[in-house]
Amino acid sequence: MPASGTATRGADGDAESAWVQAAARGDVAAFEALYRRHSGRVHGVIGRLVGHHGTRAEDLTQEAFVRAWQALPAFRFESAFSTWLHRLAVNTALMDMRSQRSRPQHDGDDDALDSLGQADSAGHATALSMDLERAVASLPPRARMVLVLYDVEGWKHEEIAAELGMAVGSSKAQLHRARSLLRERLGEAAWLEAGPGDLR
Repeated sequence: MPASGTATRGADGDAESAWVQAAARGDVAAFEALYRRHSGRVHGVIGRLVGHHGTRAEDLTQEAFVRAWQALPAFRFESAFSTWLHRLAVNTALMDMRSQRSRPQHDGDDDALDSLGQADSAGHATALSMDLERAVASLPPRARMVLVLYDVEGWKHEEIAAELGMAVGSSKAQLHRARSLLRERLGEAAWLEAGPGDLR
């Protein structure tokens, strides 16, 4: 959320650019302003990727911002800061998920929805959105990753395949699987009403 709710979008962008430049020079207060603005969305995407298991999303959100602080001096303003930060957050979650692969917990079993997931800090307050969040959180990890990256983050199947080390056809199959599971869990009417776009 912007530091000042009354700021116009243009002034907002100028303020963010100034914060990014100052933070890149080591200004901690400027980086804290960036953290306050972007932490909710970063936590949201990381939580969706890892399934909101315990404090893992919070820990990875902190790790993403530590990595951002370390990498900021090399930021070249070739893309928006929010785009750069978002990609860094996704990569942080994906690296963690790769390291978790050999561990047995959360290995893709279709657990009951009750024990998994919650609405993220971006504030999706309706029951339908909460149901959608829980349903996404309960998906098998690879299907969940493909769904979030494709439907929510807007990645192409080629990008997903390269990032996750799978064939493009496998990425498409995992997306189909994820959508089918969500339809089953939410019911066709709720799925059509909500759709993955509600996760943005």
